[in-house]
Amino acid sequence: MARKKYEEDNENHERWLISYADFITLLFAFFVVMYAISVVNEGKYRVFSDSVGDAFGRKEKASPGSAAIEPLIPMENIAARRRLEAIRREQSRLSLLAKRLDNTLSPLVRTGKVSITQTGRGVTVDINASALFAPGEATVTSEARQPLHAIAQLLADDTHDVQVEGHTDSAPISNSVFPSNWELSAARASSVVRLFIDSGMPAGRLTAVGHAANVPIALNDTPEGRARNRRVAVTIMSSFAGTR
Repeated sequence: MARKKYEEDNENHERWLISYADFITLLFAFFVVMYAISVVNEGKYRVFSDSVGDAFGRKEKASPGSAAIEPLIPMENIAARRRLEAIRREQSRLSLLAKRLDNTLSPLVRTGKVSITQTGRGVTVDINASALFAPGEATVTSEARQPLHAIAQLLADDTHDVQVEGHTDSAPISNSVFPSNWELSAARASSVVRLFIDSGMPAGRLTAVGHAANVPIALNDTPEGRARNRRVAVTIMSSFAGTR
């Protein structure tokens, strides 16, 4: 009997620590799994973000062995980026067209009878009226037909709309043909449009507008200023003209 009592006295009363340690281990394993799941989701998000960036022309490349991290682009920013890129391409096309026009009309550009400018509205070829018409008339002279035909040939295969605007000085005109500068400016613009159509340009891309003396580029109080204001402006319209 004494031996049995000895064994009962040596019984381990701290066996609960083993269960507690097992519980802590399981809890630790649980948090490790949760962390691992969150890392996997973040990785998938990064892969998706990178794929979207590549699809829309992101130029940055990750160094070998590293992952490029870029936040997901909101849809409105993607649309704005696409529009900006389209505008840049359009401006590049118009710049090339302006250079070709400058080469084609170089003799008139050198003498100051033609000027070529590019704005957000498009490419404008300003042609002095003295290079196109006799004073007070709206019939294109024989000498002016060749450069206008060259412009039409250059633009025939283009896709942009073309607006032809007639301008006069402020000196009043009144005769049996043109009661005012409105009729004269409109008739001059229409004459140029008719020549463009006869030279092969599609009529659907052309518009004739008469401004009379309402859009001057110089003061009308000197002969030189009035001569500058008498002009025809041929504008190759940007696809984004009038939009923002």
